[in-house]
Amino acid sequence: MRDIKRFLVCGGGMMGSAIAQILAGLDGAEVTVYDVFPVDVEAKVRNNMKLLVEKGVVTEAEVDSIVSKISFTQDMHSDGVKNAQFVVECVLEEMEMKQNLFAQLEEVVAEDAIFCTNTSVMSPTEIASKCKHKERLCGTHFWNPAFLIPLVEVVKTPDTTEEVAQTVMDVLTAAGKKPVLCKKDVPGFIANRMQHALWREAISIVERGIADAKTVDDACKYSFGLRLPYLPPLVNSDMVSTQLTYNIHSYVLQDLEDRHDASPLLKEMIDAGKMGFRAEAVDGVHEGFMKYTDEEISEINNGLNEYLIKMLYGK
Repeated sequence: MRDIKRFLVCGGGMMGSAIAQILAGLDGAEVTVYDVFPVDVEAKVRNNMKLLVEKGVVTEAEVDSIVSKISFTQDMHSDGVKNAQFVVECVLEEMEMKQNLFAQLEEVVAEDAIFCTNTSVMSPTEIASKCKHKERLCGTHFWNPAFLIPLVEVVKTPDTTEEVAQTVMDVLTAAGKKPVLCKKDVPGFIANRMQHALWREAISIVERGIADAKTVDDACKYSFGLRLPYLPPLVNSDMVSTQLTYNIHSYVLQDLEDRHDASPLLKEMIDAGKMGFRAEAVDGVHEGFMKYTDEEISEINNGLNEYLIKMLYGK
């Protein structure tokens, strides 16, 4: 692995600050966060790590060490930008903004600096289109909250070299993440393709009147959802045998949802103002597939990190 110590994160928002935090955990790392707007990255990182300290996962001294390795700049020509060996882009999901940022960076950083785009939906190939050295760019899709979720999808474009992809995988592994290699630049990469296949079927079951929304979620939570971390789909298929998998699929797949557009139920809900957590409250209740009070929304939002820490660290 290349001896990479100097990192640049472009974009100091929720994802960018979390990724800076992750990279600062590497031995000898120097992390610069660049943004066109002033950002208090230290406050964001300390806030991310507050619950980790409370749960005894890290110490205050370790938080101080992480923060000490991160600096912030609004100057594209600062040393932290010019000397970067490894760049992670975390700006808004706007194609032209991403393309132009990498084109600008090419005029500033060394030719062998690695470029990574933390897009969740956009094509890294298209993002690299304005670059002269397309071979050094790949996707790195961190999952939110990035400082807790282990997975990072490393997405190769047709131009990405094997050396660049492997170096990114090695750096992320050293940083404590669980990188997976997506060999082809396809919409949704790996995990989102599976996630939204599940969502599509879940919505279809509600739409077809087979079960209500809470029943669908309960069926997921209290069955295969419990065992997925230990028994993922393809190991499960091997466990029961590919013959049984073939037999089941031959019978059931013909009836599963396979539409290639969004469910009309979603459009009906949007038109009715049923936007989920973001819906305007009516009589103190926000409505989507289910109904939520402000207290319930707060409990779900705040409880996610606690749940993840318990799952990952047993604390």
